[in-house]
Amino acid sequence: MRLLLTTSRGIEDIAGREVEKLLSGLGVSFRVEEKPLGVEGRLLAEVEKTDYTDKKGRKRKLSLSTYLNERSRLLHRVIVEIAGERFEGIGGEEPEVALGRIEEFVASLPVERYVKVSESFAVRAFRKGKHRITSVDMARTVGKAIFERLSKLGSPQVNLDHPAVIFRAELVGESFFLGIDTTGDSSLHKRPWRVYDHPAHLKASIANALIELAKPDGGSFIDPFCGSGTIPIELALRKYGGEIIGLEKYGKHLRGARMNALSAGVLDRIRFLQGDATRIGDYVEGVDFAVSNLPYGLKIGRKGAIPGLYMGFFKALSGVLERRGVFITTEKRAIERAIEENGFTIEHHRLIGHGGLMVHAYVIH
Repeated sequence: MRLLLTTSRGIEDIAGREVEKLLSGLGVSFRVEEKPLGVEGRLLAEVEKTDYTDKKGRKRKLSLSTYLNERSRLLHRVIVEIAGERFEGIGGEEPEVALGRIEEFVASLPVERYVKVSESFAVRAFRKGKHRITSVDMARTVGKAIFERLSKLGSPQVNLDHPAVIFRAELVGESFFLGIDTTGDSSLHKRPWRVYDHPAHLKASIANALIELAKPDGGSFIDPFCGSGTIPIELALRKYGGEIIGLEKYGKHLRGARMNALSAGVLDRIRFLQGDATRIGDYVEGVDFAVSNLPYGLKIGRKGAIPGLYMGFFKALSGVLERRGVFITTEKRAIERAIEENGFTIEHHRLIGHGGLMVHAYVIH
């Protein structure tokens, strides 16, 4: 079985380690590849068998897609891959030529192995890169090829709103994938506990990637710009043993964070405080780990205020942080200057795709 797994760009290695850890516990043979066909934000998991032995020694049939959908904290979608292909030059082709190549390829695939003729289906398409076709064009073309192939076996049903089976077609650059989307129309990063939306909330998958970069091991943990609480809530859901603190300046967002924590069932595990992160020493004498999505761009309103905010925050943080901090922002120059001038060292830096932007993530000590 081949599973195409999606996540945020820039955290493929972290998501890959999570998938490997989850599969290792099952005793199955597998291989995980990052960025298949060179596509960022994607993993390919090849698993040789799909059964496992339970605690009583009995053989069980394993649904890998269900297993990963239920347990992963870093994936967005789990797709049972039907086929993948590279279409060289497709970006510059006339729409009818490009769509003709895709239609011919899909028509050759044994899609009847993945959907019964009696089951309704729909195609969800995703396109990224420079092409002369749209995702709507692609969904229509792929749907037509599947419908015509299934028509040879019976009377296929198309249901765009509530399909029994969702085919997912992706064209990223010159790489095309087709598979069965087992996650459904709502990505895994959209957590069911979120009842309050911060205007610039962090994806839960990225929150977990930042937690992995911080490597907290039971010490005290703070998110000094916690917003709607994504990072502390996700940490609490991992049954973290240390103290978890969420600091937020604005009462509206703090109330929302508490609502989200209550919805997630972890309100009693997080100490939420209202306060200014540039005075973090007023609220904690010391903290082992600090992880946060810093204010930047539209999140702060006045971009010119960012350098001063960062300088004030990291100056205050230098008096309380004992071990490691992880922060993301688009403001590379401002954060690097604030880190350096306040005596911190950058251990690690990477770019992560979030909200259509590539944001800078820093691990410091």
